[in-house]
Amino acid sequence: MKTIKAESWEHLHRILFDTAVETDYGRYRSNFAFRGLSKVYDLSTSLVRLGGEYARLEGSLLRNFRKYADRDGIPHGSDWHWLALAQHHGLPTRLLDWTYSPYVAMHFATEEMRHLCEDGVIWCVDFDASNELLPERLKSILIQEYSMVFTVEMLSRVVKNLAELDGLEKAHEPFVIFLEPPSLDPRIVNQFALFSLMSGPKTLLHDWLESRQNLCFKVIIPKEIKWEVRDKLDQANISERMLYPGLDGLCRWLKRHYSPRT
Repeated sequence: MKTIKAESWEHLHRILFDTAVETDYGRYRSNFAFRGLSKVYDLSTSLVRLGGEYARLEGSLLRNFRKYADRDGIPHGSDWHWLALAQHHGLPTRLLDWTYSPYVAMHFATEEMRHLCEDGVIWCVDFDASNELLPERLKSILIQEYSMVFTVEMLSRVVKNLAELDGLEKAHEPFVIFLEPPSLDPRIVNQFALFSLMSGPKTLLHDWLESRQNLCFKVIIPKEIKWEVRDKLDQANISERMLYPGLDGLCRWLKRHYSPRT
């Protein structure tokens, strides 16, 4: 997989913002999703990291979440709404968090103080190109809606639940869906959030991308420039105070902001 090592704050900008290209209507748009990680981790989901017979437990996790969760916490009842809500609150799922914003990805690659002495990474995936590998029934919805990503409502029109999605993978081949979560709270809005959803619980995105390297690249943020990136993001008002609205985010930001560099 193509890997680029950022040499400076300026170089990091050029790498990430060069994904935006001029359209035929004169605007600059990017087809890339970004995922920042404080260490050079792969793209394993929280469901995979659960371990054990995680694939068999996926349905039980979601079923019990729906059973015990406050139903006022979600405006609709589709499986995809529930899955997005569960992911947002930390339930192990096959979803992965992404963002449209290079700055938000930089934040997540540099927010953990304990990892500022280690290299970080930003994964970059071209979701417009990955859509070409979708089954026709999914691809047709994107074409009809003139969209490059799904909403939960759009996905519900063709795939009702995880079992149906698993069946599509068996009839087709593995694929990835990029899904915009509903605006459940200001955190999702401020983080310019996006999810990836694999067609099967055991299909790992990083393995899938290895044989489709034209769809992605990753950017290493070396430990030598992480402090500069972190401090300049704070200056640009990209911090926990903005990305986790509320007192918890404020306290996380203040704790990190006043911590010594040791």
